[in-house]
Amino acid sequence: MRWTQPYATMVDRNDTFARHQKTFMNMTMNMTIRWGILSTANIARAAVIPAIQAATNNEVVAVASRNTERAQAFANKLGIPRAYGSYEALLDDADIDAIYIALPNSLHFAWAVRAAASGKHILCEKPLAMDASQCREMASAAKENNVQLMEAFMYRFHPQITAALDLVHSGAIGELHHMHAAFTFRVTNSANIRLQADLGGGSLMDVGCYCVNALRTFAGCEPVEVQATAIWHANGVDERLVGLLRFPNGLTGQFDSALNLARRETFLAAGTEATLELPRAYLPGVGDTILRLRKVYGDAEEQTITGVDEYRLMVEHFSDCVRTGQPPRYSPEEAACNMNVITSLYRSAQENGQTVAVPT
Repeated sequence: MRWTQPYATMVDRNDTFARHQKTFMNMTMNMTIRWGILSTANIARAAVIPAIQAATNNEVVAVASRNTERAQAFANKLGIPRAYGSYEALLDDADIDAIYIALPNSLHFAWAVRAAASGKHILCEKPLAMDASQCREMASAAKENNVQLMEAFMYRFHPQITAALDLVHSGAIGELHHMHAAFTFRVTNSANIRLQADLGGGSLMDVGCYCVNALRTFAGCEPVEVQATAIWHANGVDERLVGLLRFPNGLTGQFDSALNLARRETFLAAGTEATLELPRAYLPGVGDTILRLRKVYGDAEEQTITGVDEYRLMVEHFSDCVRTGQPPRYSPEEAACNMNVITSLYRSAQENGQTVAVPT
């Protein structure tokens, strides 16, 4: 086909289209995302709701609980306009664009699928589901209903992780050969959902999932096999678990998670020339944090990372994806891969530490 109109006319039309496109994008990015919260869980109250309320062009418009009075009291305390006494009622609210699921692990799958069917975009607490197949079914439901779905591993949005990955990939520690991660704290109430097997509790599902995710992220590939040993609580969940991941090319990663130890949340990457340490790897808070590069034992260089709310960064990234239609930085398939490793670790722990191949 040959263009017959004058070149100047073509340029004018192209310029007009470009201006309209820019105007549309500006309007899209300024669109406020209206959130509904499934559950009055503490993680929602203390971390995610304040992050949404602080995030640019985001607002919380509703919260749901299975108890109307509890939902209303929660809403009043946090300045949320609407409170629902059922999760279904919140999903029926046409004014809600996106939901945050803070329910127990065993309920993530069912309510994410229902939310997708209601046309709501979904930010779901980690782990995304109970196994890889559920993660993939959730992804299919989101795709079929043209909504976004992302697992809420907020630590990955903190600039200290970006800085640490840059150091490892730039060769600052030499060749990476081994990693160690730990996330432990104490749960003293036996009624806590983390100690309930039917709700998807256990140290690996609650905090060990961070360790597995960090090891996979820094490795840049999937482990081929794992081993694990666990100390089991009377309720049937793992109260402590120690795991070993073997990656291709001889790279190894160890971790321990616990619900009965003093708080630790560390990550270490050991290379041929130096060791990189993250003393507060997963929940650094809004204060400054540090990366420690240790080339000689006892002699370390420290890099200060300016404090930031990693939850707010996560919310802003997800809401930008809702506005633009671009896929989130971390896909549901990535969450499925994490669950493949977790499922394999549990199988090894149940088989007295036998080596278990990770499904591909």
